[in-house]
Amino acid sequence: MPGTDERPTSMSTTVSEDAMPGTDERPTSMSTTGSEDAMPGTDERPTSMSTTGSEDASSDAESSSDRCNSITSASDFDCSRQSFTSDCSSSKHSSPSSSPPKTITLDDVMSSARDLSNLTLAHEIIVNRDFHVEQPHLPQNSLEKQVKDIVHKAFWDGLESELNDDPPEYEHTIKLLEEIREILLSFLSPGANRLRTQILEVLDMDLIRQQAHKEAVDIQGLASYIVTIMGKLCAPVRDDEVKKLRESPDNVMSMYKEIFRVLDLMKMDMVNFTIQSLRPDLQRQSVEYERAKFQSIVEKTPSALDHTTEWIKSSLEEVLFSMPTVEQPNSHGKAGKALPSPFLVFNSGFIRLLTWDYHKSPLPETLMTDEVRLRELQRRLQLLKAVASVLLIVYSAIGGPISGLPALAERLKRMASVLLEGMHRPDFNLSEALGNVSGQICCELNKSLTERNYPALPPELQVTLKGQITSITQENNPIRSLVEGRVQQYFRVLLAMPNSHVNPPPTPGGLALIQPELTSLAVTFVSLINFNKQVYSPFYMMILKTLLFSNTAPPPAATAPQDPSIQNHVNSN
Repeated sequence: MPGTDERPTSMSTTVSEDAMPGTDERPTSMSTTGSEDAMPGTDERPTSMSTTGSEDASSDAESSSDRCNSITSASDFDCSRQSFTSDCSSSKHSSPSSSPPKTITLDDVMSSARDLSNLTLAHEIIVNRDFHVEQPHLPQNSLEKQVKDIVHKAFWDGLESELNDDPPEYEHTIKLLEEIREILLSFLSPGANRLRTQILEVLDMDLIRQQAHKEAVDIQGLASYIVTIMGKLCAPVRDDEVKKLRESPDNVMSMYKEIFRVLDLMKMDMVNFTIQSLRPDLQRQSVEYERAKFQSIVEKTPSALDHTTEWIKSSLEEVLFSMPTVEQPNSHGKAGKALPSPFLVFNSGFIRLLTWDYHKSPLPETLMTDEVRLRELQRRLQLLKAVASVLLIVYSAIGGPISGLPALAERLKRMASVLLEGMHRPDFNLSEALGNVSGQICCELNKSLTERNYPALPPELQVTLKGQITSITQENNPIRSLVEGRVQQYFRVLLAMPNSHVNPPPTPGGLALIQPELTSLAVTFVSLINFNKQVYSPFYMMILKTLLFSNTAPPPAATAPQDPSIQNHVNSN
């Protein structure tokens, strides 16, 4: 709080000069969502831009597809070509290290929480090109906003009362000016010595205290100087805000309130510009950085890979069940199962993410940083599969009269997509929505048929179509199962292909009408998975070797600790 030891946190997130050195050049301005972690600044003044935060899976993948897909899935598991018992490590963090069981301490918990926070933030910056931060917007009638408004009003009223005293009191005003000075200095780059010296000379606290003792402080003049400096340091998008400050009335308290408001915006601009500047460096070191942070969590906290182990174990069992029994060499003619390919086991696990039930079990710990993206991708894929099922039923029932009409197919697809939007919600009535879809599709088909001199659909055929379309809500519906199987087949093919994002294969039969959307989702998914493999493949290989060759529970390093913050993060969803 200005004028006291600290200013209310709701006015701004204080950015220290050490944590986020500023710049006398003007940073990019963005409207943002995300974390307010302070970061080091840069020396350039970027152009103004305004972006909107998005957790959209395809948007995130576009930003990192060149990086993630440049390393193919085959190279992710070079170790799998070697013996399971060989040492696949090539660097300090290339594989998880073993450690004996130990008692977890509060310091370990806090340290792991920090590592998890840093890991999550870095991953978000790397994979989401629209990631940025913004000031929180509290609901109008929320208790937090009411408390904030009361505290701020009390502070500014008290400060105004002190200045109106006879003689005026300047103690809190000096602390207010000192805080403003530190904020302005935090925006400067290390080389901006001239401006730094000027700010320190004009906002010399010792001199201002002497002036206050003699009742000679020019509060209005200092405010005008601060606004001038803000005009030099702010992003171009804030020029109008600074201009309004220059034109503000002579009311000193109103001017200082507005100064702090605009300084808060400038700090957000600086953080976002810093994130934008750091992204290329983070992308170059992303794999090693994320692996090292996760290894730190594994070493400090218990059961950090419990869910990951269960996930790989289920995938292994699924692959072993589908493998034929073969005669084993050197086993006196005894039959048994061959060792499965790690590549096959892990890809089988990744395919299961497409239909993951988040209510029944949490995601593996190694995938929790992508949970929002995976959920969004699953929702979009669920909608696409429903649309594909509807179109497959329609075109199978009617055939020739509506074939070869891409404009009609696009209208039917758009119509079904709009009516089924939100089908993932628990309160969504899918049967009713599918009934509406069938009705709208029949109307559109009749219109198209009559325009081309075909007879309209008979009433009995319309009833049959409606029944077939609404029946796809059933788990064992053959059309639904067919579409589901072919979608998974397509995703498996892309996961197994090197550089699948460059030249994706055609979709299987029956999915041609949704090929553009399905290919986009598949490329997004493969991009996320390829990056995940690069970071966590040593952990996956260690768990798989333990499951295959150990008759005991996985050692502590393989099921290494997870602190409560990780568990809470996973289970909260």
